[in-house]
Amino acid sequence: MNFATLDLNLLRVLDAVFAEGSTVKAGRRLGLSQSAVSGALSRLRHALNDPLFVRQGNQLVATEFAESLRHDLRAELDRLETLLSPPSHFDPATASGLFRISAADFFCDMLMPRLGDLLSRKAPGIRAQLLDLVPRHHVESLERQQADLALLPDTDLPDWMMREPLFRSEYAVLARRGNPATKDLRHGERMPFDLFCSLPHVLFAPHGDLTAQSDEALAKVGRRRRVVMTVPVFSGVCRVVSESDLIGLLPLQLARKVQPV
Repeated sequence: MNFATLDLNLLRVLDAVFAEGSTVKAGRRLGLSQSAVSGALSRLRHALNDPLFVRQGNQLVATEFAESLRHDLRAELDRLETLLSPPSHFDPATASGLFRISAADFFCDMLMPRLGDLLSRKAPGIRAQLLDLVPRHHVESLERQQADLALLPDTDLPDWMMREPLFRSEYAVLARRGNPATKDLRHGERMPFDLFCSLPHVLFAPHGDLTAQSDEALAKVGRRRRVVMTVPVFSGVCRVVSESDLIGLLPLQLARKVQPV
């Protein structure tokens, strides 16, 4: 490949096809016709000596070489845009835009109300979207939703993602008042291990998995719990526990927020 003669606009087309999965949608994204996108891909195939995409049914599937470019290409285009953009002063009062935040529904209670109040007072032109983050599929969720920010547990991430620790959260066991299995326990008291494992659990599981990180930790010490129900949102865990003898795990901050006074 002769980089000196490569049209860098072709890389923008490739990035759009990665994001949209279709030459038609990529054209709409870039303000180009479908034939113009196909022509750009053809030129790029010739320059890189690789098919880049093969059609399987109605889908475009990236070749192994193209897939190896996906994340680094997006990062390099972002870097070029930053490099070529003039410095500007951010004024929340006059700023406008949309920010997508990918996170579990935990943040519906713990972040969005305060953020809504802050934006309405300080940045009325800014809109915010909270998008569902699927546990164990964090990167896929972020890519699919094209989110600007992901709030997720400490986990291995690809090099193209920047990360910054925000807070730590333990888990708390949630049980309703009047649950006969926990009537002898005081609030804040540690639940005996055997009791915890023997009681029926409701599990937060957006994809319906019957295990989570807590179960992996239990397995390391040779124990397991009884998961008898899954729900896709943390608020569902609260509701099920409040109206049954099931128990559940909640992030400690959320457990304190829903705890009756």
